[in-house]
Amino acid sequence: MTTTALLTGFEPFGGDAANPSGEAVHLVAARWNGPENLVTAVLPVTFTGAQARLRELMATHRPDVVIAAGLAGGRARIAIERVAVNLVDARIPDNDGAQPIDEQSVTGAPSAHFATLPVKEIARRLTAAGVPAELSYSAGTFVCNHVFFTALEAAASGTRAGFVHVPWSAEHAPSPDAATLPIADIAAALEIAVRTSLEVTADAVVPGGTLH
Repeated sequence: MTTTALLTGFEPFGGDAANPSGEAVHLVAARWNGPENLVTAVLPVTFTGAQARLRELMATHRPDVVIAAGLAGGRARIAIERVAVNLVDARIPDNDGAQPIDEQSVTGAPSAHFATLPVKEIARRLTAAGVPAELSYSAGTFVCNHVFFTALEAAASGTRAGFVHVPWSAEHAPSPDAATLPIADIAAALEIAVRTSLEVTADAVVPGGTLH
């Protein structure tokens, strides 16, 4: 039986011309040569639509690995998320104009889930490849975290899931002083994250915590 990975990004948000997470997913799809099956999709930046689409993709393809990616404008590194919280608290509206406040991503679910990907090994391999990377302990409370939590909640037994935040791409940065990475590096990072998650089940036992 062929192993399947699901990789998602997001569409542009709030009037932006592009979203590097969605662009990078397209690049990974174009050059993926297996042998595993890679399913890719670009999700809407909406609470209802993104959750429904992700659940549909997972139910249809029954992936062994799920990696969702999203933009974290202001960050300078690829951020491998470790914790998804069961909280939606939207500081701004989504692309549908919805702005839920202090709601659960999944009603009645636990307060939080940990990523089930080898997050430390992904960060280690990215750094070894020359891509700036770090572990992150907050995916926010907007649509990115909502999708992250949904993926972990919807994952069947044996399915591992996680989330990767990416900076602005150098090609579509909103301002000259924005922290960026070339879109080719962002795509390479997502490909490494997928490959590592397919190959590694036991995470690296190395320090990865923070002091604040």
